[in-house]
This record gives sequence, structure tokens and C-alpha cells, in this order.
Amino acid sequence: MILSSQKPRVLRNASFLKNGRHCSWQQQPLGTTKPRYLEQLENYLRQELLLLDLGTDSAQELRLQPYREIFEFFIEDFKTYKPLLSSIKNAYEVMLAHQREKIRALEPLKAKLVTVNEDCNERILAMRAEERYEISMLKKEKMNLLKLIDKKNEEKISLQSEVTKLRKNLAEEYLHYLSERDARKILIADLNELRYQREDMSLAQYPGIWGEDPVKLTVALKMARQDLTRMQMELNTMKANFGDVVPRRDFEMQEKTNKDLQEQLDSLKDDYEEVRKEHEMLLQLHMSTLRERDQFYAELQEIQRTSTPRPDWSKCEDVVAGGQDRWHVLAEGKNSDQLVDVLLEEIGEGLLREKDFFPGLGYGESIPAFLQFDGIVENKKPTKKDVVNILKDAWKERIAEEQKEKFSDFFFNFLERRFGPSDAMAWAYTIFEYIKLFHSNEVMSQFYAVLMGKRKESVYIKQKETIAQLLKEMTHADSQNEGLLTMEQLSTVLRSTFPFKKDEKIQELMEAGGWHPSSSNADLVNYRLLFMEDEEGQSVPFLQKLWEQYLNEKDEYLYELKQELGLELHDKVTLPKLHEALMTIDPSLDKQTLNGYLSQAFQFPVTELPEEGEEKEEGTVIQLQTALEQLQMSDVRRMGPREQEPAT
Repeated sequence: MILSSQKPRVLRNASFLKNGRHCSWQQQPLGTTKPRYLEQLENYLRQELLLLDLGTDSAQELRLQPYREIFEFFIEDFKTYKPLLSSIKNAYEVMLAHQREKIRALEPLKAKLVTVNEDCNERILAMRAEERYEISMLKKEKMNLLKLIDKKNEEKISLQSEVTKLRKNLAEEYLHYLSERDARKILIADLNELRYQREDMSLAQYPGIWGEDPVKLTVALKMARQDLTRMQMELNTMKANFGDVVPRRDFEMQEKTNKDLQEQLDSLKDDYEEVRKEHEMLLQLHMSTLRERDQFYAELQEIQRTSTPRPDWSKCEDVVAGGQDRWHVLAEGKNSDQLVDVLLEEIGEGLLREKDFFPGLGYGESIPAFLQFDGIVENKKPTKKDVVNILKDAWKERIAEEQKEKFSDFFFNFLERRFGPSDAMAWAYTIFEYIKLFHSNEVMSQFYAVLMGKRKESVYIKQKETIAQLLKEMTHADSQNEGLLTMEQLSTVLRSTFPFKKDEKIQELMEAGGWHPSSSNADLVNYRLLFMEDEEGQSVPFLQKLWEQYLNEKDEYLYELKQELGLELHDKVTLPKLHEALMTIDPSLDKQTLNGYLSQAFQFPVTELPEEGEEKEEGTVIQLQTALEQLQMSDVRRMGPREQEPAT
């Protein structure tokens, strides 16, 4: 509502009454009825508020308008306080305008926050659905395992009942045979007694049958009976001693049956124990899954709380020189961290080209020798191609001179020979700024690492020798000299050149060379293209993958060495212990290579290494972290498998 230039009628009357001589509200004492002017103001305010449409978005702002008008009336009527009241009103108006601007600025952020919140909620719901599915699958598997355990228990109980039944049958058979044995003994005794009686009767009736003297016969009979009695006693003794012995055939049969049942029982016990262990493992896995879920959920909450929106890299298309096409070439296959490096390089390159001079760094001890200079140094402003060509020429000359001086001194002497003493320092500063900036360029980054002492130059030289050897092997395999190899020939060359690489590493190299799982072994590849570089020194993906695998294999080798030592990074390691650990993880190390590793780790010449069985007085103890860092800078690689394979 817009302020009116004139007061409404009720307020004009109120103003008249206030200024008149007979103004009743000024003359009435306190604690009586309200002044008429105040009542008219309140009535006006109430009428204005009733006329407002409070259903719109700006209802609260419109609600302030009647109050603003009332305050204007006060300012107009109270002339004495008009300046103070006007300043108060203006201050509030300024503050309200400022708050409106802040609210208007926060509206887009509110919409963005709602979008991010919806996205996060969708991800949380998806994760919860996946977790519910995994939990349901684990529960089903748990129920299946419980059913299997119950089935095994039932089989065990049935087998135990069968064993009990067989034992009962065995006892019954034993009692039956025992009674049969006793009856047989009694029957034999009765038969013997009847036979003796029959013989006595025949002898008494016919004494002359035998033609012998009856007295002798009687004596013989008596002796025979004594022998019979003795034999009977021995027989009874044997029966008493071996009465519980069962026949061997029955014993062996029962023993075989018992053995079979015992084997079945042991097998069931083993199955039960295996199922029980699997069940415990599944329970542990379930608990671990729950802990991981809680941890991931907590991390998700933390990420939602602290994360920033993913950058829109397409905005860089308008900033980078070359436009959209060049940015797509630069950004292809790179993650966010690498894209930041690329963007910084592009920005840094532009800043370098704007500089005409570099400030000298002085002659401090921390300043490299080739940068020690006071004053202003000219920026030669070369292209990346020019810098790469200079570095390649420097490497060629360095390899040819067989490393007779420090690399930093050689670099400055090379610049003096190439550009003259007057421009050598300017080129040193220019090249140093370029190689320090362009981390993504292989030639520059490797040269910078060697120049600053972060990597030994033998690493670069050995890598170049490996590449040259690989190209030589491929050329030798190309019998037609056409520059083409089949995928099978490429795989054979890679396996012969790198015998210690695993199959997946060989496959990665082949994929980087253009092989696909759907390709045939008869497909041809131009192997010479695998060793090409562009004008700025960037190699093809095949050589990049080869370098990446070398760095990863070195990290794995040093990690295996640390695990074999069993020490923490801050612990001390002795030379004999490091010697033993290296020979354990890499038994194929020859003495020269081993001494080179030890010399690099402990930082003294190979000639000063102690012989086997000797102990060096000083320098044989070093912190493990320092030793590993020194080895990381050097050309360290595996010479053979960890365990020697038996000869066939």
C-alpha cells in the first residue's frame, strides 16, 4: 500500500484535537480512558489491516505498510521529535531493504539445497534397498544352512539309533552263542560218561576178549581216566579263560561293521563341523556387513554435511585456449585431480608467457647451483615443444658422457654449451619454471624429478633401455618387416620380455596396445605406433601403461620388503637384516644388484659395504622410512620369483 500524501479524515480530526486548546486526552489524568487520538489511530490501523489480502507471498511486507503510515503520522504531528523519528524510520527502512536483498540472494541457494537434499535422499533410499536385499539374501542363506544342519543332525540321530540297535543285536547273539556253548559242553560230558560206562560193562562181561591181564587193563584204565581228568581240567581252564571270546569270523564282521559306522560318524562330524564353521563365518560376515553399512552410512552423512557440489568442467571450455575441442582433448580420460592439474598448467602457461623477467633466487644454500643468481633474468618464452626438444637433447648428451658429473652441474654446463654463457642462466630459469609447472608432461615431470634429486637418473635410463629392448624383440618377431604383429605374437613378446608380470598385467598392456576381449588372436597391430610420441613428448597409452606398471611393481616390491622386515616406519633397520629380507623376497638377486640396493638404502659407496660375516662400525643402522625412500628414488625391480620353482 502506497503512503497517502494527505491524512485520512479520522486522523486529521485527531490531529486537530491534539493541537487544540480543549484537547481532552492531554487534560485527563493518567489511569483514565484512552486518548481519542490514540483510539482513532488504533481504529485506522485495524481498518487497514482488515483491508489487506494476507493470502499472497508478500503479505508480511504489506502488513508493515499500515504501521509505516501510523509512524509517518507521528513524525508529522510531533514536529519537535521529527528529525529523530525520521532517522529511526530511515534506519529501519535501510535494514529492511538490506534483509530483502539477502533473502533474494539466498533464494537460489535454497533451491539448490533442496535439489542436493533430494539427490542424497534418493541415494540413501537406493543404498537402503540394496542393504535390505543383501540382508534378505543372507537370511535366506542362513535358513538354508540351518535346514542343512537340522538334516545332518537327523541323519546323525538315525545313525546313532542304528548303532544302538546293532549293539543290542550283537549282545543278543552273544548270549545265544554262550547258551549254545554251555549246552554243548553238557552234552559232550554226558556222551563221555555213557561211553565210559559202556566200556566198563563190556570189560566186566568179557574179560578174555583182549587177551590181556585185567589188572593191567584196570591200571591202564585208571591212568587214562587220570589223563582225561587232567585234560578236562585244562579244557575247563581254557574255556574259563577264553569263554568270552567270539569266533574270529564274527569278530571281524562286527569290527568291519563298527569301522564303517565309525567312518560314517566321523564323516558326519566333519560335515557338521564344516557347516558350523561356515555358519560362524556367515554370521561374522553378516556382522561385518552391518558394521560396514553403518560406517558407510556415517560417511555418507559426513559427506552430505561437508561435501561441495561437483565442479562443472565444461565451464573451462571458454577459458582454455583452443576452445571446446582442445579442452576435450586435454580432459579425455582424466579424473578431477588430474583436470585440476591440467587447468593449473593452462593458467600457469598463460602467466608464464605474460612474464618478461624472472627474479633471481640468490645464492642461498637451499638454492640449486644452476639457479644461483642475483638480479633480473630474462624469460625466453619458448613453446612446450621447444622445451621438450631441449630436454631430450640433454638426455642424449648425458647418456653419451656416462654420468661423470652431478646432474644439476651437467644441466647448467649443457645450457652453456648450447646457448652460450650469457644466456645459460636465463634458459635455466625458463626451463625450470616450465618443468616445475607441467606435471602432466612425461618428459618434463621426469626431468624435474631427476634434477631436484627426487629420482635417480638410472630410473629414466633403465626405462628407455627396456623400451628399446621391447621394440627390438617386436622387430625380431616381425619376420616380414612390415611393422605388423598378430595379437598372439604381441602377447608372446610381452611375456618373454617381462617374464615376471602376471597375466592380468600382460592383458592390460595388450588392451593399451589396442587389443579387446572380443578381438581375435589373428588381428594385426602396428607395433611401431605403440612407441610413438607427439611433438610435446606425450607418449601413447601403451608406454604410459608400461611406466605406470613399473611404478606400481616398485611400490609392491618395497611393501613386500617392509612386511618381510616386520618393522614400523620409525624403527631402525640394520644392514644384515635388510640384506636377509631382500634375499628372502627376491632370491634371484645377484651380488652386484643386491650391493647396489644396499648402497642406495644406506647411502655409502658399494666399495665400503662389509663382506659377508663382517660388521661395519658406522652407518649400518638407518631408519626404515629413510631406507625405503632412498630405494623408491632408485631403479628397484624384481629379478625373479620369490620362491624358486623345483627343477623338472
